[in-house]
Amino acid sequence: MAGKSDRHPEPETVLDEALRKCRGAFFTVGVFSLAINLLMLSSPLYMLQVYDRVLGSGRTETLVLLTGILGLALLTMAMLDTARSAVALRIGVWLNETLGPELLRVGLKARLSGRPAGAQAFRDLGQVQSFIGGQAMTAFFDLPWTPFFIAVTWLLHPVLGMIALSAALLLLALSVGNELATRSLLRSANTSQLKGNTVAEGTISNAEVVRAMGMIDVMLRRWQAQNAQTQADTLRASERNSYMTGAAKFLRYFAQSSMLGAGAYLVIHGLTTPGSMIAGSILLSRALAPVDMAMSAWKNFSGARLAYGRLSELVTDFPREPARMALPAPSGRLQVKDLTVIGPNGPQLARVNFEISPGEVVAVIGPSAAGKSTLCRAIVGLVTPNSGTVSIDGVRIDHWDPDALGPYIGFLPQEVGLFEGTVRMNIGRMTEAAPEEVVEAATRARVHEMISQLPQGYETRLGERGAGLSGGQKQRIGLARAVFRSPALIVLDEPNANLDQAGETALSAAVLELKEAGASLLIVGHRPSTLAQSDKVLLLQGGVVKAFGPRQEVLGRMRDATAASRAQALPPAPSQAEEPAQRASSAARAEFAGD
Repeated sequence: MAGKSDRHPEPETVLDEALRKCRGAFFTVGVFSLAINLLMLSSPLYMLQVYDRVLGSGRTETLVLLTGILGLALLTMAMLDTARSAVALRIGVWLNETLGPELLRVGLKARLSGRPAGAQAFRDLGQVQSFIGGQAMTAFFDLPWTPFFIAVTWLLHPVLGMIALSAALLLLALSVGNELATRSLLRSANTSQLKGNTVAEGTISNAEVVRAMGMIDVMLRRWQAQNAQTQADTLRASERNSYMTGAAKFLRYFAQSSMLGAGAYLVIHGLTTPGSMIAGSILLSRALAPVDMAMSAWKNFSGARLAYGRLSELVTDFPREPARMALPAPSGRLQVKDLTVIGPNGPQLARVNFEISPGEVVAVIGPSAAGKSTLCRAIVGLVTPNSGTVSIDGVRIDHWDPDALGPYIGFLPQEVGLFEGTVRMNIGRMTEAAPEEVVEAATRARVHEMISQLPQGYETRLGERGAGLSGGQKQRIGLARAVFRSPALIVLDEPNANLDQAGETALSAAVLELKEAGASLLIVGHRPSTLAQSDKVLLLQGGVVKAFGPRQEVLGRMRDATAASRAQALPPAPSQAEEPAQRASSAARAEFAGD
């Protein structure tokens, strides 16, 4: 039909899928809520029978029987309430265990794209879990039963039902007013808190720079500015919430008293029974309890709603990658074709083309900001190119499964990121690697002796980001991790930046061994030792390949270009007619200087 939309439904996110799988558990919570609220009628019915029948008849047997039935009903209700809470808790735990791994993957993607959302995603997941597993969610399951209890109260007497309905509507109005009064403030407080957390985490992660250059007070003031805004908004929201809560408490107490007063009036005039008066008071309390609990838990609900919104946005922006077919182990043949990467400030790489064959070493050189690190990141799949391709064994890198390709790639970035754990775990890429494999990688990287000098050798525990090691030690352990299990393609970004002469000698020996083993190596560096072992040289300037080819050919062209540039910069030689005048001028300047 013409009126129908041709738009396709949006794909299901991992968050939607997880919640869909929880429908059965939520339905169970709903069934328990049904039984619990029906059993809630046992108490007012008991009072109705005691006041209207037992007291009038004086039959003890009836009282005992009714009390036993009430006890059984209340015990069943308590058991169902416990079961309902247990199911809600397990829903929260299951969501955490299911979404946690996915959020870690999404957080990695977000971080690589420049969005520091990883840690916040886990805080948001914890907030959603806390809401689902707490009493706040059960209050919302009980809330739909408020009209039912009002209707039962109405059956006792319309006046009593009118009081219950009026009180419920007024409480609902206060809840809506509370939401409108605090929503923007809570959202602002949440935003300020996120910014403050970002400042605090950045300050702590750069503790050495902050402490060494006296930036503590500056960073403290930045954090205090965000924290002050957070506290101000939270205080204002809490004050408004307390006003509404106080008004709701007054309304609830007044409605309870009004119910008893109206019931007494109706009893006096013979319009209802004493049992109806007491039952109406109990039913009113039950009808208003979910509204009151929901109002008290509104802050938690608002926080969970904002957290869920951020999670939904995050998993929508970074959807789950489709499953890829398993491919044979790569040999390491690298092809870069028309690779273009555009950053926030303009192109970082422009139509880069080159190839590396197995057993070949390519050195990448160029001035600062030439795009060398961006090239390394693009080759290992950390940067998505705007155009062009990076292929390994003829297969585009984005067609490989990252987890399947990762073991065949060795990567040493400029900032070596070591994890908290032992040296053995870091070299083994945080897997339960066999000791001989770890020692083999350390030996290949020529770092075995250095590790043996550490306090506990390979079992020496490192702090966050390799705290406890020098820059050179981190780099050499990072190299051992890069060559772990002999990857086919190895990318080293300034691997000798923090190395002394001994470390550089060890690096040269490691590169030679890897080359002989048939690995493809791309090394960024300018030192003679790096260039001496390369088969080819790639010169980058402003993200553009200025030269690529055999080492001697490229270096020769660079020397010729440098010589030509220097020759152009020299002043022209003076003519023979000008030489006597220049000599006279020089003699005059010398005589003046002597005076």
